[in-house]
Amino acid sequence: MNTSEKILEIAELAYKDFEARTSARDTALTLARELTRHAANSIRAIHRNENELAHHHLNQAKLIVEKLQNGLSEFPDLYYAGYTQDAIKEFCEASLTCALIEGEMIPTPEELKIPYATYLRGMAETPGELRRRCMDILRMGYSDDAEKLLSLMDDIYSIMITMDYPDAVTNGLRRQTDLLRGIVERTRADLTLSLREEKLKTMLQSAVDTFSEKRS
Repeated sequence: MNTSEKILEIAELAYKDFEARTSARDTALTLARELTRHAANSIRAIHRNENELAHHHLNQAKLIVEKLQNGLSEFPDLYYAGYTQDAIKEFCEASLTCALIEGEMIPTPEELKIPYATYLRGMAETPGELRRRCMDILRMGYSDDAEKLLSLMDDIYSIMITMDYPDAVTNGLRRQTDLLRGIVERTRADLTLSLREEKLKTMLQSAVDTFSEKRS
């Protein structure tokens, strides 16, 4: 085999590799969009107290994660690409949000079969959904349930600030942690205001009742 023939042989192998890689990438992009959609629908359902529907979407999302893992087993660089891991992060966020709102034990990275960096990024976004839940609760008045959710948000933030590692390792976790602090503090302020309003209402009602009793 001469040099020209060797070049052609290498080119043919490159064509096959690129074709396989492009096909895998296209499939991964489609699956990533489906995964993101199921994760979003799961979160939407859990906020509407449609728990069964939420878990249906979670189960569908889990199947898609497995498809991504199997389909990209020969292309780890595509599996760890941003669009793939971002979609898996959304799945993680949905899984943790459902568990926390339902008062269940959260699934581990091993149970979800996802990388730790992606898991923590998903966890870092969960307080945003817990805040939304808190606001829904507070519209009906102050509740200990909202305090419990704030406590969970605090727990998550306390863990995130200890993850002092390069962004190349955590995939941008530090930026999410900075945003998380604001979410927790705003929620704390909202709960404090709601509690004060609740106490004021109680005091006013007590004064009205006392005044009514004296008049009668």
